[in-house]
Amino acid sequence: MNAATLVFVSLCVFAIAYRVYGLFLANKVLELSATRVTPAVKMADGRDYVKTNKFVLFGHHFAAIAAAGPLLGPVLAAQYGYMPGALWIIVGCVLAGAVHDMVVLFASVRHKGHSLGKIADSEIGKVTGHVASWAVLFILILTLAGLSIAVVNAMAESAWGTFTVFATIPIALLMGVYLHIWRDGDVTGASIIGVVLLFLAILAGPYVVASPTLGPLFNLSKKTIALTIPVYGFVASVLPVWLLLCPRDYLSTYLKVGTIVMLTAGIFLVHPNMQMPAFSQFLAGGPVIPGPVFPFIFITIACGALSGFHAIIGTGTTPKMIGNERDILFVGYGAMLVEGFVAIMALVAACTLVPADYFAINAAPAAFEKLGMHVQDLPMLAAEVQEKIQGRPGGAVSLAVGMAHIFGRVPFMQHLMGYWYHFAIMFEAVFILTAVDTGTRVGRFFLQEMIGAVIPKFDDKRWWPGVLSTSALFTATWGYLVYTGDISTIWPLFGMSNQLLASCALIIGTTMIIRLNKARYAWLTAIPGVAMAFITMYAGYLNIFNNYLPGGKYLLAFLGGLVMVLMVFVFIGAIRRWMELLAIKTTLKDEYGETVVALAEE
Repeated sequence: MNAATLVFVSLCVFAIAYRVYGLFLANKVLELSATRVTPAVKMADGRDYVKTNKFVLFGHHFAAIAAAGPLLGPVLAAQYGYMPGALWIIVGCVLAGAVHDMVVLFASVRHKGHSLGKIADSEIGKVTGHVASWAVLFILILTLAGLSIAVVNAMAESAWGTFTVFATIPIALLMGVYLHIWRDGDVTGASIIGVVLLFLAILAGPYVVASPTLGPLFNLSKKTIALTIPVYGFVASVLPVWLLLCPRDYLSTYLKVGTIVMLTAGIFLVHPNMQMPAFSQFLAGGPVIPGPVFPFIFITIACGALSGFHAIIGTGTTPKMIGNERDILFVGYGAMLVEGFVAIMALVAACTLVPADYFAINAAPAAFEKLGMHVQDLPMLAAEVQEKIQGRPGGAVSLAVGMAHIFGRVPFMQHLMGYWYHFAIMFEAVFILTAVDTGTRVGRFFLQEMIGAVIPKFDDKRWWPGVLSTSALFTATWGYLVYTGDISTIWPLFGMSNQLLASCALIIGTTMIIRLNKARYAWLTAIPGVAMAFITMYAGYLNIFNNYLPGGKYLLAFLGGLVMVLMVFVFIGAIRRWMELLAIKTTLKDEYGETVVALAEE
């Protein structure tokens, strides 16, 4: 199959989905209202609740949700062939992932921008809400550890990539000051400043590498980066959202979207063929993913089709910046479709490599030897990118090689393979790191809410002792896992817990839809939510009993089992609430005059 065909088909499906299914959800199911005042306006504080231009907010939201999942997940899933991954990304994104993101964002906007746990508290019950809060907190810690480890692997001993990633921080600070102090609301001016400075930072990369002073300064080890990233997460979680987090994410979106557009153009210019077969001989498990295609395809691709981490962002920073309910379609449904397209591009980049080369990069050397395969283009590719690329599992290196291979076949680009490879490594790191800063801020919100239930002062988001102490505690927790773990142990647990959280969010959203007197539409969220709950529980069971316990990874087995048990309590509470709401035959009017089955604190 030609790669351009798959790219074109996915573009068409996503465009049609937005215009048809997305608008149906907005107008009929959720009935988004432009006249209803949002928390960003009603509760504006200039710090967390800030009405934001929808294009800037799209950039922030997309940058926050688009992390390691749509890049590394599809690359790892290429083990099964390109067809299983492509089908799940396209179908799952349209019918599950984008629906999930839009409904969750809507629910949080209607609940003062509160977290998923507090939404569950209001919609289902206090006990279920408390259990959901603990489950989300554990899952967020595991998620940030998995994302950060991917950043560590991408940036380690790469002075060019590290310098460029670090450069985005002062650039974002400058944009934030420009937007909110010097030229309030001048998005165009801030965009020009950010793009120009980012372009200069990228161009300066090779000179930094060649510098005898700057080269060693930015050529950091894994352990050093593993310490640096939590420090950055702490700083990003305590500064005002407009100063660093939002402009940096908006800036990163230019790089992310720009690179994907360039890669798309490169595929249409080069017309590479998919070297990986539609279905490989490893459907029952292989050297990259130890489990069978069902159910492991669903927890491996994760964010590229459906992601619970998006529920954390959709009930964290983004709902506090929505200025108009109608923007939920563009920001929620639209950003997820773009992420699905990113996942397709990552899958294509991996599958255009010769299968033997792909497995040589992503499998451990001993496991690759047992396959009896012989590398084909790998020695040439390694020489061109000037890096050791064999035996580098995790997906980041093979994605960078695949992208560089496509760019290198564009006319007049053949001699720039090394440049494109290191650019792709930097691109991956920026992609992932923008989710880490937002996730850390949301984790701080969670801790403040949970401690605030016992010590009310902590629930005040402007009380600095509470802000600093919860940020430090939360950052230290996931930072410890980053410093002591590796991607092969954390990623499978992240994938399982991430999808369980997605199913949990869909089920909570279903409860709200039923309460809003929209039970006839509840199946749109209930079916993907319940289906993913069963699929992910099965994957978690296989992970624990086939991988973790036999391998002596008892802590990971315990954490996986704990998350599953907590989610079962949430599911039981939600289904009981469904039955209660469906049994009600009368309706009420809420404070906005809308017909509902029951009232809930919003």
